[in-house]
Amino acid sequence: MVNLLFSGAVSACFELQNSDPYYAPQPYDLYLDGALLREGDTNVFSLYGLKPDTEYRLRVVLRDEAGTAEECTFRTAKETCAVDVRAFGAAGDGVTDDTRAIQTAIHCLPEGGRLHVPAGTYLTGPLFLKSHMTLEVAEGAVLLGSTDRADYPVIPAAAADLVTGTELHFGGFEGLAMDMFQALVCAEYAEDITIIGPGRVDGNAQNSDWWQVFKTIPTARPRLFFFNRCRNIRMHGIDACNSASWQLHPYYSEDLSFLDVKVSAPKISPNTDALDPEACDRVDIIGCRFSVGDDCIAIKSGKIELGRMFKKSASRHTIRNCLMENGHGAVVLGSEIGAGVKDLTVTQCLFRETDRGLRIKTRRGRGEDCQVTGIVFDNIRMDKVLTPIVVNMWYNCCDPDRYSEYVWSREKLPVDDRTPHLGTFSFRNIDCTGVRVAACYIDGLPEMPLDEVELKNVRFEYDPDAEPGVPAMQNFAEPRCRLGMYFDNVRHVRIDHVTLSGQDGKKLIAEHCGSIETTGFEEVE
Repeated sequence: MVNLLFSGAVSACFELQNSDPYYAPQPYDLYLDGALLREGDTNVFSLYGLKPDTEYRLRVVLRDEAGTAEECTFRTAKETCAVDVRAFGAAGDGVTDDTRAIQTAIHCLPEGGRLHVPAGTYLTGPLFLKSHMTLEVAEGAVLLGSTDRADYPVIPAAAADLVTGTELHFGGFEGLAMDMFQALVCAEYAEDITIIGPGRVDGNAQNSDWWQVFKTIPTARPRLFFFNRCRNIRMHGIDACNSASWQLHPYYSEDLSFLDVKVSAPKISPNTDALDPEACDRVDIIGCRFSVGDDCIAIKSGKIELGRMFKKSASRHTIRNCLMENGHGAVVLGSEIGAGVKDLTVTQCLFRETDRGLRIKTRRGRGEDCQVTGIVFDNIRMDKVLTPIVVNMWYNCCDPDRYSEYVWSREKLPVDDRTPHLGTFSFRNIDCTGVRVAACYIDGLPEMPLDEVELKNVRFEYDPDAEPGVPAMQNFAEPRCRLGMYFDNVRHVRIDHVTLSGQDGKKLIAEHCGSIETTGFEEVE
């Protein structure tokens, strides 16, 4: 069966229904209104160059022996108008500064209209989007970020309402409200915005000094896309790359969808996370491909100050049919989860050569509102992931007190309003090949152990040529190599039909744990 995920005025996105992660069981051919369009091999695919308010018939023919075919009809959305940025003076020659032309076109665009960016390279500074519009970066088009730092205005963390004195929040980074350089594409307090491809938005940081000076500038580097307190944002088919820092950063927003989006940056680029939804509600990430220099997806809800202030958890996120490559972690929770994470489903995904696969990270000091519940990881395939599963309550990065005794002490400290809590985690139907450092590394706090960890129908196969590495970022971490399943400070461990092959030493190492239940599992003596 083929399902329609999104239908805009000139593009549409579809998903094949099967159980294979990211790639379809067989290649297939796409026919639109009876004409052969192209071939495909992924479960999620897109169509571009469609006409508004038009009905189409899509036929998907699998290249199997039976020539299995699926059909669906769909209708593209209506729009009020479509305007070319060149009508406002944009040159698209890669040399002319097109910022003013593009921003003027956005200001002038009628509600419900589409701003069309045709093939060409449009050198631009930061752009502000507005409500009820579509930005179309067409095939062959590139929005190329300026390398001049002076082109990026500084947005304040907050400003006071002149009448009520109430703070209005505008900027933030790494879990704190803080001044920031404006993102290349930005929206604040807006709604109903659609951004479609298949063109590229390139932050151009590889040709600037953002990646070299990131530790020395007090103002947060620009993101590629930043959406603050927005709702109903749809991003479809965009090719995003080379941001100065995080690539896609929705912030205290809701009703967001990222479909068939591609995000890339060099593996050595600092803090170039692909997609970091922070304190957002109802987020769909489907059919995306990420390869970056930091975490691929990092779900956040602020550090303790913002967690206490807004009590806005990261909630109701779905991640499906995605491919994660390189990067520090594939799907990550934290570490800035001061308001918690709830109701997250990650399924039918493929991870390749990331440092860690499914990664949860927090620490003392994230706060009592850091409650993580309703988390499901199911039907995931990993290849050459150093440590497939990591749950780390000793994370020692991104905080001034990262090396303090409060963070690293293995003594049982008093539980107070700074103590986080991790609930129940289920890892099911996961196949891991080429494991190098550890199968799983789960390390809770002595005063607040994890409630429960379940591994069911999981296979770990180790790389015989693996070299030692650190499974989790924590103080005094020891390098490991081909370590089995490690649990420390977990109230209940359930292991159900888990196999390991090629590990060094015991398959199961459990310290300071409560009950351990195993089914269909043979432990090394």
